[in-house]
Order: sequence, then structure tokens, then C-alpha cells
Amino acid sequence: MCELLPGSTDEPDCRCRVAVDDALLRVDASDCPGGGDLAAQAPCRRTVVESLGGGSIERIVTSQRGLERVYIDGAAALLCAAGRFAARVSTVDQRLADRARTDPLAAAEEAVGRAGPVATMAAETGLALASEQTDDYETVLRAYVGPAVSDARIATTLPAAATLVDRWTTDTEAVVRQYEHSEGTDSYHLEPREARFDHETTARLAGAYDRLASAGAASTPYQAAGTVTDDGATAAAVGAVLAKHTEGLGVLKDLFSDPRVSDVFATAPVAETPLRVRVDGETMATNVRLSADGARALASQFRRSSGRAFSRAKPTLDATATVDGRRVRVAGVADPVSDGLAFAFRAHDSDRWRLGDFVANGTMPAAVAGLLSVAVERGGACLVAGPRGAGKTTTLGALLWELPQSVRTVLIEDTPELPVEQLQADGRDVQALRTTTSDGPAVEPAEALRTALRLGDGSLVVGEIRGEEAAVLYEAMRVGDGDDAVLGTIHGGGPEAVSERLVTDLGVPESSFAVTDLVVTLGQSDATGDRFVRRVDEVRDCEAGVTFEPLFRRTGDTTEPTGTIDRGNSRLLETLARPSESYAAIRSRIEDRSAAIPNETTSREPGHRTREQA
Repeated sequence: MCELLPGSTDEPDCRCRVAVDDALLRVDASDCPGGGDLAAQAPCRRTVVESLGGGSIERIVTSQRGLERVYIDGAAALLCAAGRFAARVSTVDQRLADRARTDPLAAAEEAVGRAGPVATMAAETGLALASEQTDDYETVLRAYVGPAVSDARIATTLPAAATLVDRWTTDTEAVVRQYEHSEGTDSYHLEPREARFDHETTARLAGAYDRLASAGAASTPYQAAGTVTDDGATAAAVGAVLAKHTEGLGVLKDLFSDPRVSDVFATAPVAETPLRVRVDGETMATNVRLSADGARALASQFRRSSGRAFSRAKPTLDATATVDGRRVRVAGVADPVSDGLAFAFRAHDSDRWRLGDFVANGTMPAAVAGLLSVAVERGGACLVAGPRGAGKTTTLGALLWELPQSVRTVLIEDTPELPVEQLQADGRDVQALRTTTSDGPAVEPAEALRTALRLGDGSLVVGEIRGEEAAVLYEAMRVGDGDDAVLGTIHGGGPEAVSERLVTDLGVPESSFAVTDLVVTLGQSDATGDRFVRRVDEVRDCEAGVTFEPLFRRTGDTTEPTGTIDRGNSRLLETLARPSESYAAIRSRIEDRSAAIPNETTSREPGHRTREQA
């Protein structure tokens, strides 16, 4: 239950009202000329410190005319310590107590310099420690700021002792600054469009939100914005921001409108932990924090859009969303498996990748791309393996373009990531089946696979092989005619690990696994984040069991042929050859494809990395 307290009567310039609720202090600065800016306004600071005389508050939120400022961490610690110190020292030094309420940094410096009980009080209340960070209120009382309608709060103060290394603007008119810090790390500083609104425009944004909420579905964000201002430019800006936070995914739209960002991580507790982003393969801290309400709104939106349960009873979520035209995979956790809501978002750009792109950026040599192209074209059974984040799904998506255009393809995946719509737009016959193991109207993967086998002959693609569907898939491969490709991804660090997982863990008979033609293993550099083909192995069925013959292997910084194909010893090429086609002819076909593939790209910039949920 909140207790409303009036602002200090000794400071007529402050008319803030304070609501104390557990570890949160809310400050209503609607009628206060200081606006609740605790770094700049000593009267507002006094009101807050006086309300913290004996309590321990983790978060202080001030609001005025649609704008909120959130003070946490060191800022909340300093103000709480000042409140405790002022309450105790007032019994021996009222002047110092008053100074602590308006200027706690100066009061701490004075108290530490004095001997006796005053210095002891400063130490015991935490004021001495809390004030050691800096003598600058803009730094120590750094606020996370944002409109009340936003799902995030932004630290507008620029990092101290950091060097600006780059600056750019996104399609949402957010300004991004990348800083390098003395310890060698970089940080990502986001300034959304609304962070540049003046007080009047922010108030209009709040008014437009109220109009939109009261008008319901009959009104749009832009129409609501038009009711609060006659200025066309202001209405357009307010409407765009309002749409972002009511129809879109808020600050995620700003982040993923930056093509350099591949991942966004929101760690619990989200209101106390800055978002982290992965930019061109490098993970960086940001100046952005989700609000608790914003995290709950995202959870509700993903729950509705995915149709999957996400609650205390089902505390994990795997879904997809479209953010600024990019497909994003969403992984979420909630109580009791996490200390509140947490998310990981990964942009999935596989719909635009071709094998030529991998050759262009160094992920694979042209010779590997040529072999994979012909293997898929000739109906090979190919598994793409690797650890999480290595690029398995993106690689699988690129392989789909190598299937003959006339071949029907049935594609099974639980979370839509593969380029189904793009393939269909290209005139290909692609039937997608969605599966899930969550609650709701959906089929299990094994049943989906049985259904796929009844939908007509053609290529079969499984987004990820990980359960009982593996046995169904391999039984179908073993008894089928083998004329069309079977493709899929699986976690594993090499063909031996893949075999162990399928045969030992998932119960696929070794004789069934032997019908696999090719295992492509991907890797990722720990130092740079670059993806690459670690090895390519053909699967051989021998009397002693299944063995693997490497065709390409990573050596140093390159993936090189082992010589098996050149020596004429590849059983895979014999399998891929058509009737009356010689080994030399199929090898020549692969060489021709290897020469042509580098020209078959989507015009990506060199060095662009794979970004997807593997």
C-alpha cells in the first residue's frame, strides 16, 4: 500500500509528491517546476532524501508531463545513504543534516573530514562510500529517462573517460554512438528519436497516448497524434514514436533497425540490468534498460502472437517476431526458472543468404559450395551440424536454393526461420509444416514428419532434428527411393558427435543412419565471432559399421580439400553420379558449380556475418 507524502514545506520551489511502496519510491513532479530532476534540482533532491530517512529504496522514479526518470544502483544508494545520515546527524548537527538533504556529496566530504561521531555516522550510514564515486551530480545521479509510453529507459549521460569511435543513424531516426573504453571494451549508446523530444513534445506524446487508449481500435497512432498538435512535423514524429510503442516492439525496433545488431539480451531483473547487444560479432553493454512494465508487455505480445503458453506454469518461450522487417527469434524465461522475465533476441537474416554469400565473406571456399550445391541438386541426404550460433539454420536456408526448381519440398520447423515465402515467390513448390511441443493446437514433430511423408514425393527438410522424429525420418530415408534430397540441422561438433546423438541418444539404428550422405560441420571463432566450415565428411557404410571420410577440413584459417575427391576415392561422388555418368564427369560438374557460385550472391558487403538462431 502506498503512502502519499507532500513535498518539503521548507523548500517552496519543490511541489513533488512522493509515494513509497516497498523498495520503490515514486515521485509525482506534475506540479513541480523542478520536474523531479534530482541531478539538477536541489529542492527536488531534498524532498526525496527526506522521504528516505530510515528506509532502503532500490529504485526511485520521478515523472512529469509524460516523462519518467529512473534512479537505480549508485544513484539510489547515494540518496538512501543521505537520508539515513541526515536523520542520524540531525541530533548533533542540524546544519549538516540540512546540507545532506540538498547536497549530499558536499555533506559527505565535510563529514569524512571531521573527527568523532559525525565521521562514524557517515561511514555507518553508507554516505561516505556512496559519495566516493564522483563529485559530479550529473554522473552520480545518472538517470535512465524515457516517455511513460515507452518500454525502456535510456541513460542520456554520455560515458565518462570513453572515446567516440563511430556514430550513425538508423531508419527509425535513432542515433547510435559506439564508444571505446580504457579497458579495451566498447559500449553501444542508443539515443531514440523520442529522447530528443523537448518537454512540450513529450507531453503531447503522453496526450496522444491517452487519446489512443480512449478511442480504441477506431483510431490510429497518427490520428491520435494529430489531435494534440496542429504542426504537421510534430504530429508525424509523435505518431511514429507512438506507433513504435503501441503497435511495434518499442526499443527493439530501434535496436534491430540497426543492421549491425544481430542479438539483444535482456537479463533478469530487466529493470536493473542494462541491455546488451551483439554488434558485428562483438557483445557490448548499452545505455538501455527495459522497464518492468515493458518486459511484461513484451511477454504478453509474444504470448499472443505465438499462441504459446508463457507463464509460471510454462516458464519458457520459443517464438519469432518481425522487427523492422527482420525476422527475430525470441527465447524467453520467467519465474520460477529465472529471477523474473528475461529474453534473448536474435535477428535471423537467412532468407537473403545464398551459397555465394558464404564464399564472398569467407565462411566457405568455393569448392565446398560447389560440392554442396551438386549434392543437394542430385538428391543427397545432408546434415548441417555445429554448436549454437554457428550458422546452421542460415546454411540450411541457403541450401534450399540449390534444390531444382521443379522439385516439391516439404519443410518442417517449430519456429519459422527458413525462407519459405521467398522460395514460394520464386515459383517453387514449398509446403511448410509448423510444429511445437508447447500447449495449444499443434502437432508433435514426429507426427508432422509422418504427415509430410504423405504429402507427396519430393525433398524433405527438417529445421532441427532433436527428438523422436529422428527415428521416423531415418526409417523413411532407409525405405524410400532416395531420389530427392533430405536436409536438416543438428547440434554436434563433428560427424562422430552427430552419429552418437542420433544412434545412441535418439535411437536411430546405425544401419538407418548410414543412408546419410554428407555431414557439414560449422564452427565459430571465439576471438572474432566469424563463422566457417570446420569440416565436410562423407558417410560410409562398412562391414565394421559407419565410418566418416573427410573431404574438406579446417587447417589454420582456411578450409582445404583433403585430396579424397581429387584421387578419385569419394564414394559420395559415385552416389551422386547419374546412370552412365563417369566419376570425372560429376567431378567436372562440381568444379563448374564452384566457379559459378561466387557470382550468385545477394550483393552483401564483404565481411558481413551470419546472424541467426542456429
